[in-house]
Amino acid sequence: MFSAIDWVLKQITYYLSYGLTSMIRWILSILGLNTSVLESEHYKGAVDFFFYDSMKIFLMLSVIIFIVSIIRSFFPPERTKKLLGKGKARGFLGNIFAALLGIVTPFCSCSAVPVFIGFIEAGVPLGVTFSFLISSPMVNEVALIMLWGLFGWKIALLYICTGVSIAIIAGMIIGKLKMEKYVEDYVYTIKMGDVEIDIPTWKQRFIDGRDYVLEIIKKIWPYVLIGIGIGAVMHGWAPEGWLAKYAGKDNPFAVFIAVLIGVPLYSNAAGTIPIVKELTRLGMPMGTALSFMMAVTALSLPEIIILRKVLKPKLLAVFVGIMAVSIIFIGYLFNIVIP
Repeated sequence: MFSAIDWVLKQITYYLSYGLTSMIRWILSILGLNTSVLESEHYKGAVDFFFYDSMKIFLMLSVIIFIVSIIRSFFPPERTKKLLGKGKARGFLGNIFAALLGIVTPFCSCSAVPVFIGFIEAGVPLGVTFSFLISSPMVNEVALIMLWGLFGWKIALLYICTGVSIAIIAGMIIGKLKMEKYVEDYVYTIKMGDVEIDIPTWKQRFIDGRDYVLEIIKKIWPYVLIGIGIGAVMHGWAPEGWLAKYAGKDNPFAVFIAVLIGVPLYSNAAGTIPIVKELTRLGMPMGTALSFMMAVTALSLPEIIILRKVLKPKLLAVFVGIMAVSIIFIGYLFNIVIP
């Protein structure tokens, strides 16, 4: 089945590439410009990469998002809040439970504030709340399946294990530090109340899944195409292995630099993974490339700015520090474990 889909994608890629090249050649001819660049292997490789990976990734995303939406229908935010609240999530087990729930629960940087307030109002301990807040964007199920498809199950398994471990350990540290006083005072005075949990029918789940696919694709398609476009340029023109000289395992600061570069950027895992794929092809170790991806998706500047609305500077600094150190550690660990 997968080989048949791959064959179809390659045939469509051929005709799309041919059509685009013909149109560009026609425009360049009218302008009296040289068209020899269109015959180069660099150009052909970049164009084929862009069309093939665009179709493959959007097909994967559509299937994955639909399946995830069905799973998520059993874990709405209100149910998650009830599962973790009122003394049900205490100690080490609470952090584990929150980190695992974060994998299948909807979350993005724009929902960080209401989710945080809702958990605190429900009586979820601060450390457990942070385990959830870290796990949900970091251990992205879309990224997990895409990593599996592009790099294999071992990389995907390492990704999920290390991401969940960071969420558990960081949440435990924040909980042990007793930093509740560094949450903005107004958070403790808000009473959100209970919301009745509707149990949808399977028909409604499928309808919601279809709508969720369209909604997410509509939001992320620019990031995905930009990521694939950058990957296509690297695929076509960057010589294989050139990054190994500057960002290989011999450079002890490569992971640290990758995290620093990733933090100011804003994207999602689906848009970043095509870049990660090409970075590794060009010689960057897997750990360094994944550290870059984790920094972009779980420690982005927009999320830090949003969290400042509910966290005082000291707690926010502790959160950022723990996350940065953890991601850097994971990068070096991946580089050691993966040859």
